[in-house]
Amino acid sequence: MKKYDALIIGSGHNGLITACYLAKAGMSVCVLERRDTIGGAVCTETMFKSEQNPHGFRMDVGSSVHIMIHQTGIIEELGLTNYGLEYIEMDPIMSYPVPDGKGVIHFYKDLERTLDSIRKVAPEDVENYREFVEFWGRINKGVLKAFMVPPSGKNIVSELMKGQFRDGSMFKKGEQIDGLQKILGSYGSVVKNAFDNPHMQAALTWFAAQSGPLPDQSATGDFVGWQSMLHQSGAKHPKGGSGMLTQAMKKLIEENGGEVIADHPVESIEIEDGKVRGVITEDGSYFEADLIVSNAHVQTTMMKLVGREHLDDSLLTKVKNIQVGNGFGMVIRCAVEELPDYTACPGDPHVHNGMQLLAPSVDYMNRAIGDYHKKLPPEEPAVLAMTFSKIDPEVAKDGNHTLFAWAQWHPYELANGLHWDDIREREADKIYGVVENYAPNMKGKLIDRYIQSPLDIERKHGLLRGNVMHVEMNFDQMFMFRPTPELSQYETPIKNLYLSSASCHPGGGVFGAAGYNAAQIILKKHKRKKLFGAGR
Repeated sequence: MKKYDALIIGSGHNGLITACYLAKAGMSVCVLERRDTIGGAVCTETMFKSEQNPHGFRMDVGSSVHIMIHQTGIIEELGLTNYGLEYIEMDPIMSYPVPDGKGVIHFYKDLERTLDSIRKVAPEDVENYREFVEFWGRINKGVLKAFMVPPSGKNIVSELMKGQFRDGSMFKKGEQIDGLQKILGSYGSVVKNAFDNPHMQAALTWFAAQSGPLPDQSATGDFVGWQSMLHQSGAKHPKGGSGMLTQAMKKLIEENGGEVIADHPVESIEIEDGKVRGVITEDGSYFEADLIVSNAHVQTTMMKLVGREHLDDSLLTKVKNIQVGNGFGMVIRCAVEELPDYTACPGDPHVHNGMQLLAPSVDYMNRAIGDYHKKLPPEEPAVLAMTFSKIDPEVAKDGNHTLFAWAQWHPYELANGLHWDDIREREADKIYGVVENYAPNMKGKLIDRYIQSPLDIERKHGLLRGNVMHVEMNFDQMFMFRPTPELSQYETPIKNLYLSSASCHPGGGVFGAAGYNAAQIILKKHKRKKLFGAGR
């Protein structure tokens, strides 16, 4: 029986990042994945092969747009482009087709191009947007640094205070109180106060909503403020699909002597005298390791794999009480005959390059949220469309196209005796219908589709209650509170058991910071030579 220095449970991108750093530092590493494909929610599968489409369509089955990871330096440090990873710029990053007339707002990586686009639809907000980007850009330099270290009140305060002196003051003279109010306010109020045009308000509210919290939740101002960072990093999609990121990590691990094994769901973590010894998989196989890193959901890790018998009552209660929420959203992955031709901007050459924000107004979104509070799917869903075949022919080689349509505020737990298996097709029709309303040419152009309801997302990815961020991204579950204060340093009371998933600081999305931070904790703790991140 082979023994490993480190065993990682789950092949999501955070777990693989941890494994990459440990393998590069000389540890013998093994990653165990429960599904038959690796990558967790950063995974691409080929679907819908036919005589007309013999190559099928490359469909992302989780995250698609890569933004945050390009602000961390992880890809460069690991040299992942040496392992087949190639990124395609999404520029404009996102576009907002006007719902009731002509015009489109393109948000480019280049700020001046963005301002030129805003000027055509919302001239009253050109300077408002410039000031918005400048204000939040100063703040987020410190926030990003706080994301890339284990969380503590000291780290947050120190990085924000450094921001007062680094590259000029974080707050200009006289704006400290107003600035703090924005940070502690809701992103809905930040948008409303910053912009006058309803199309700008709808576009920025809908994009901020992708982080999870509702628009009226306090201390979420920076979820829209992070818009400023898009003009630095841009947004990208891997050539061949989102899963090419995790495939590159797999190759790096294997080149450094590690193993990545699919179809091996872990049933339990073996613990002896308060210390991990190994894991037992569902087929009865035993894998021994000096340390174990769980990239699974924190509740799955602690309550199922570790087991209640190894946790004191206080921690068990806190883990049980972590706010997972009642679902997040659902998505349809469509193979289509052509791309949407939006009524607002027919023939626009740029609109398909990035995300397409299909949310007519803030009131429209509030109605969807109202349905969510009633535990009902939205009658009129807000949609974020993505058409990667426009910028990457690799995902649809036979001349057709891919269309992903993500919609939000779909409750996992439904009222009135409804069940997702009974209504998923109906709700998918609603989402596609929104695309048709914006682009009537899409009627009758659907070749096939792959539906992921909140329940489907839970079943496929182990994301409890369909929350793609693992646990809620509210302020009381961020930084040193994520997932609980006792577990916030990526360590557990079980000796040599670590956490690295999006359940940990700084949270979800294709970010990688949780995996990076966990690796640095482990390398320091186990006195291995730290080969990377010395400049952080």
